[in-house]
Amino acid sequence: MLFRTYKLEDFVALYAIEERCFQPPLSFSRRTMHQLVNSTHAATWIAEEDGRMAGFAIVQWAEEAGHIIAYIQTIEVAPEQIRHGIGGELLRRIEGSARLAGAQAIWLHVDAANAGAIRLYEANGYCSEGREENYYARDRAALIYAKPLGDSQV
Repeated sequence: MLFRTYKLEDFVALYAIEERCFQPPLSFSRRTMHQLVNSTHAATWIAEEDGRMAGFAIVQWAEEAGHIIAYIQTIEVAPEQIRHGIGGELLRRIEGSARLAGAQAIWLHVDAANAGAIRLYEANGYCSEGREENYYARDRAALIYAKPLGDSQV
């Protein structure tokens, strides 16, 4: 498996995974996805096997009260590639990008019903910070997880 940063020519394959993983109203629009992958305050990592995209992850950061805080926009793995360690490696890659951007912490929302993703975050040191009802859609709650990012880890 090859892990690398996003290139402009990746968009069609990236958005095809988005469409396979999420349906409206849970999916990102093409416009929003374009804005995310092209943001100067974000990093997009690609997992690729035999020239085919297997997954991707996007982290974005911003300054809040004098500190840089990162937010995981999404980690998506093609359904046939789930449980091969791709999500975990993508998570490590975007954490590294957040650290390089100077982020002191990273946080995310995860569907309260997505047990696999919750296990991934908890296994990687994320702690539950709360719950937001109706975040994804009516009757679809999100759990909020966060993790401090040490300065020495890159």
